[in-house]
Amino acid sequence: MNSLTTTEAEIIKILSEEKNMRKAAERLFLTQPALSQRLQSIEKDWGAQLFIRSQKGLTPTPAGELVIQYAIDTIIRKEEVFETIQALNSKVHGTLKIACASIVGQNWLPKVLKDFVTQYPDAKISLITGWSSEIVKALYEGEAHVGIVRGQAEWKGKKVHLFRDMMYLVDKEIKQLDDILTTDRPFIQFKSDSSYYQEIQLWWQRHFSSNPKRQIIVDQIETCKQMAMNGIGYAILPSITLNGEEKVNKIPITNTEKDLGLTRDTWLIGYESSFELRQVAAFVEVVKQHASCLYDYTK
Repeated sequence: MNSLTTTEAEIIKILSEEKNMRKAAERLFLTQPALSQRLQSIEKDWGAQLFIRSQKGLTPTPAGELVIQYAIDTIIRKEEVFETIQALNSKVHGTLKIACASIVGQNWLPKVLKDFVTQYPDAKISLITGWSSEIVKALYEGEAHVGIVRGQAEWKGKKVHLFRDMMYLVDKEIKQLDDILTTDRPFIQFKSDSSYYQEIQLWWQRHFSSNPKRQIIVDQIETCKQMAMNGIGYAILPSITLNGEEKVNKIPITNTEKDLGLTRDTWLIGYESSFELRQVAAFVEVVKQHASCLYDYTK
């Protein structure tokens, strides 16, 4: 029966990711000849060639693909066992795997993680950011313990409301909402996978009888913000992206009797089993402390 030690599994996994001996050797802190020798010895153990080498790099053979999957499974299993053992100890150890909506990852999470790392120096952090739909996928596929998502979170597991953002119309020139009707300045919007873009369009339809005269559509909220800050046009941005030091007019899109205005909720989500892990429970506490410092417009 063949089995891989974790270092061998690591070698196979990294070779499959890099598809290049030099890059893989760098990542593994080995020389190329040493890595080559290790690979030959692993191939000898399995009695099969695992990679074909060419000018383009490394290509897994059918046998190689099987061993790569085995290597990945071995590493995941080791992490799971390690985490279970760590959970038996009272100290917060283990890796905390977070998947976070990009906008929160850029603007709010760094302060939270700084606190977490200070309080729990033994814990490791793995962070992936992306769109909210990607966060849900990461949780579903077991790549993250907890997710931080924006908007209306469709999630059947545990769900904690963190905070609600107000929306602001941001521009160098426009001073009140009605100026939108007369301006020739473009409306800069960002289009992501979320319901955000649709919500802004619905809000627009409720307030104005015609489309914006000029529009610029971008794919990142940060690009949208920078364009507005540089006076290219106006944008509608959530309060999380504004730190108060921007040299622009900020007009709140406020709540009135007939109109709830535009707001954006941020949620912490995950499966119940993950919330029981010590490092996750500790992170949830730190997150809640930070969230409670923000003004919540649901009140």
